[in-house]
Amino acid sequence: MLTRNLKRTLIKFFSFFSVVRGYNIAVVVLAQYLSAIFIFGSQSRAIHVLTDGNLFLIIFSSSLAIASGYIINNFYDTEKDLINRPFKSLIDKKLSKETQFKLYFSLNFLSVALAWLVSWRAAFFYAVYIFLLWFYSHKLKKYPIIGNITASILVLIPFFGILMHFQNFSWGIFAHGFYLYLILFIRELVKDLENLKGDFVNNYQTLPVRFGSVTTKYLISFLVVFTLLPMYALINYYKVGYMQYYFYVSSGLLVAFLIFLYQANTQIEYKKLHILLKLIILLGVLSIVLIDPKVIINGKNLVVPYL
Repeated sequence: MLTRNLKRTLIKFFSFFSVVRGYNIAVVVLAQYLSAIFIFGSQSRAIHVLTDGNLFLIIFSSSLAIASGYIINNFYDTEKDLINRPFKSLIDKKLSKETQFKLYFSLNFLSVALAWLVSWRAAFFYAVYIFLLWFYSHKLKKYPIIGNITASILVLIPFFGILMHFQNFSWGIFAHGFYLYLILFIRELVKDLENLKGDFVNNYQTLPVRFGSVTTKYLISFLVVFTLLPMYALINYYKVGYMQYYFYVSSGLLVAFLIFLYQANTQIEYKKLHILLKLIILLGVLSIVLIDPKVIINGKNLVVPYL
């Protein structure tokens, strides 16, 4: 049987994991390493990328910064999460606010310190990133469109750090990045629909609160159609290998998403749509290896990377 102290420790751990959204960070880390192996560092063998000390520090720094961002975001969203996510709020409360603040500053310090071991530029990059995460949680997320745009950009910034590390630039990167950005933007808008009740009560001026759910759905529909542009360009003008099948599958999922979007009216229904978008993103991460699996064996130079 578990002792009382062990139970308390496990509860604190699960609370911390919930506050920092550990599952999201794990997906970001996986995406960063797959991108580094199959895209940005594709001229090297996989083992060389995996044993790159500076790359490890960059990814670790970004993970700590993201974790601290979730902590401060959780602090500012406490009241609305009581309405939108009562069960998660109950778990998060097991970690005191004092402890969360200590962890927030500690993780920020460690993030910048580890980045400093790479270079002062890397340290400055993550210091700015940490500030942007705080400024978004403190101010920007309460405003329509601006908050959604900023949130989507903040998800992409850690990948930009890897891009700078490898100095591997191409139009393919920006095409892939633009496609991913559109999916993230759509996800942010769906989250606003999902959290409409809590946002309204706490005076968050999100798009659904300010202009209504119907207008938000129209914008989401436009963005879904707009994803066809980078998708078409990637399939027809860049060498994406077997990853083209991911775009075919994701386009089908997005059509289904649109159909269900106009039928959705409850928080649970919007939550399901949110999960569907997460699935599309996760499939995109896993499909990175389909660009050219031979990279693991011989480090073949790829023409087009994926972000």
